[in-house]
Amino acid sequence: MRIIAKSTIKKFWEQPAYHDAKSPLESWYEEALKAHWTSPQAIKDHYRNASICANNRVVFNIGGNKYRLVVEMQYRAGIAWIQFVGTRTQYDLINVDTVNDY
Repeated sequence: MRIIAKSTIKKFWEQPAYHDAKSPLESWYEEALKAHWTSPQAIKDHYRNASICANNRVVFNIGGNKYRLVVEMQYRAGIAWIQFVGTRTQYDLINVDTVNDY
């Protein structure tokens, strides 16, 4: 997959309070780069706990479910566009269908 807006996750883990997110976010990023997700089911086959949402959004649980990553998938183009990364509490304050942090 082509990942758009890696800077979003990098800015997040560079904050002292979220430094522990660096390793799991980098792991997700490396896996996503190698992936060929062509459908929501392809994501669910690899990430059983991922939530498939409206507007081609997928929510990934990161770092043992401590963090949430919202990605807009463009399956045909092979693009995963990072829209949001935050704690579970921060995630609860957003609308997953419309959020964008880029």
